[in-house]
Amino acid sequence: MTTHVTTRNPVRSDVPVSGTPAGPARRTSSRWALAGVAAGVLGFGTMVSSSLINAVYDKSIVKDEDAILAKVADQSVQIVAFQVVASLAALALVVFAAGLHRRLAARLDDSIVPMVASAGLVGTAVVTVLGTGLNTEFAIGIEDHVLASNAAMFNHWTGTIPWCWLLAGLSALAVFSAWRQGAVPRWMGITSLVLGGLTVVSGVAPVQYMAILPGALWVLVLSVGFLVGDKAYRAS
Repeated sequence: MTTHVTTRNPVRSDVPVSGTPAGPARRTSSRWALAGVAAGVLGFGTMVSSSLINAVYDKSIVKDEDAILAKVADQSVQIVAFQVVASLAALALVVFAAGLHRRLAARLDDSIVPMVASAGLVGTAVVTVLGTGLNTEFAIGIEDHVLASNAAMFNHWTGTIPWCWLLAGLSALAVFSAWRQGAVPRWMGITSLVLGGLTVVSGVAPVQYMAILPGALWVLVLSVGFLVGDKAYRAS
């Protein structure tokens, strides 16, 4: 009689054997939502800080380009503040977009919704950066090298471009679609529909600078919801 003895010697002893538990599941983090809270607050900060650059909106000098140039030249602190706040808002939006994509993709198989939701926020971040793009030319000593007409145009730029949050409205509507597919709580879906709809309507109409109001509010409310109120997803 022949006896056969089989010995198993795995190359890696730290790799779990197939069919055995791999250990406790890694807990899902929602710290990315903190970036959304920051982005929402900084979105409002972008609106306020850019509004402080207001020479072109001063009715007493609205048709006096030289006076506008002189007033813009005296608002260097406001321009620098706008630069910092808006830049940080853009960075926070990108991080929030990445987290939102992961959160939605975890519940939506083979759907474009997570990509649309994140793309809209990344696009908003890009527009915000472009809104600050002329600051370096106008922050300090502009009376020596800037035409008065260009100073007026710069002020129109800062008062409009960084407020164009149309694409954040698209992200909000994507989250509404995610709710329809059972990926987020009902209140998030309804809130996204209302605020996202207002953002899109404002952005499509020729008052697109108003889109930052419902857009930033949506980012803030949604991120707080994911941070403290997404208990069903974290429990699962």
